[in-house]
Amino acid sequence: MSIIIRAAVAADIDTIHAFILALADYERLSHAVKADRDMLARYLFGPRPMAEVLIADHGGAPVGFALFFHNFSTFEGRPGLYLEDLFVLPQARGLGAGKALLARLAALAIDRDCARLEWSVLDWNEPAIAFYRSLGARPMDAWTVQRVDGDALAALSASARPRC
Repeated sequence: MSIIIRAAVAADIDTIHAFILALADYERLSHAVKADRDMLARYLFGPRPMAEVLIADHGGAPVGFALFFHNFSTFEGRPGLYLEDLFVLPQARGLGAGKALLARLAALAIDRDCARLEWSVLDWNEPAIAFYRSLGARPMDAWTVQRVDGDALAALSASARPRC
C-alpha cells in the first residue's frame, strides 16, 4: 500500500483535531491546546480560510497531516509556504508519510510560485531534525523566533489605539 496525500475537507475536522492533540502530546504541550473543532472549522473551511491542511492516508486510513499557510518574503518579493505543523502517527512512521507530505508541500510551493518552504522544529526533537536534514533542510541559525501573545499582545494592541 502506498501513501496518498490529499487536501483536507470539512469532514476531516475530527481527524485534524485528533492529530493536533496527538502532536501536542508528543511535544509535551497538551496543556497549551485551545483549538476545538468549531474553531478549526471556522479558520480552515469558513468563508475566509486562514490555513490549509494535507492529509496522508495509508490503507484508507489517515496516518498524518500537515497544516500550512502562505507568508511573504519582502526580500524575495514572492510568497512562501509556512508549515505550522507536521505529524505522523507513531505506528505509521517509516512508511514515507512525512516525506510524502513535505514533497507535496514543496510541489505546492513550486506551483504557487513560492520562494521557499519553511518551518520551525523544537530543538530537542533530534529525530525530526535528522529527518529534515536528510531532505535538504537547513537551519536558520542566525534567526530567533519571537512571539507576543496573551496579555502582552493585548497591551501592545492597546498602545496603538488613539487616546481620547
